[in-house]
Amino acid sequence: MVTPYVLVLYYSRHGATAELAQAIARGVESVSGIEAKLRTVPSVSPDTEASLPQVPTDGAVYCSKDELRHCSALALGSPTRFGNMAAPLKYFLDGTSDLWLNGDLIDKPAGVFTSTGSLHGGQETTLTSMMLPLLHHGMLISGIPYSEAELNNTRHGGTPYGASHWSDASTELSDSERTLCHAQGARLAKLALALGAQR
Repeated sequence: MVTPYVLVLYYSRHGATAELAQAIARGVESVSGIEAKLRTVPSVSPDTEASLPQVPTDGAVYCSKDELRHCSALALGSPTRFGNMAAPLKYFLDGTSDLWLNGDLIDKPAGVFTSTGSLHGGQETTLTSMMLPLLHHGMLISGIPYSEAELNNTRHGGTPYGASHWSDASTELSDSERTLCHAQGARLAKLALALGAQR
C-alpha cells in the first residue's frame, strides 16, 4: 500500500519560503500514516527556450502534475510579489487546467503560506490570492485556527489565513512562526487522513 502524502509545493528565491516549507513538512511528518513531499517549481524565463536543467542542482526537486494530481492534501507557498504569488508558481498553476477538467483535486484539503521582506509587504493579500486557483480546483481551504496560541503571541509572521514569515533580512524563522508552520502542516495531514487520504 502506498503511503498518502501532503504535497508541500513552493517557490523560493532567497530561501525564506523554503524554510517555511520545511517547517510545514515537519508538521506533516509529526502525524503517523502520512508523509510530506517537498517540491518546487523552476523560475520562469523571458525567452521561449528551456534554460534550466530538468533537475535542480540543490533543494527540492521540481513538481510534476502527477504529484499534484495524486496528493492527499496541498500546502502551497510563495514569496509575495506586489501582494500576489510569484510568477513561477502562477505559471505552474496555469498549466493545471487538465486537472481542473478532470476534477482531480476536488475535496482535497489545501493551505497556503508566504514570506515577505517587510512587515506589511502583502502577506495576507498574497495568501488570499493564492487560495483562488485552489477554490477553482474544488479544494477545501484550511487555515490556522485561533486555538493555536501563537496566533495571539507572534510578533513576526503568522496569520489565520496560513503560515507566514517576515524575513527582516533573515531566512531564520521565529519560534512563533515555526510553531504555526508545524500546526498548519499537522492540521493538513489530519484533515487528509480524516477525509480518506484520496490518491
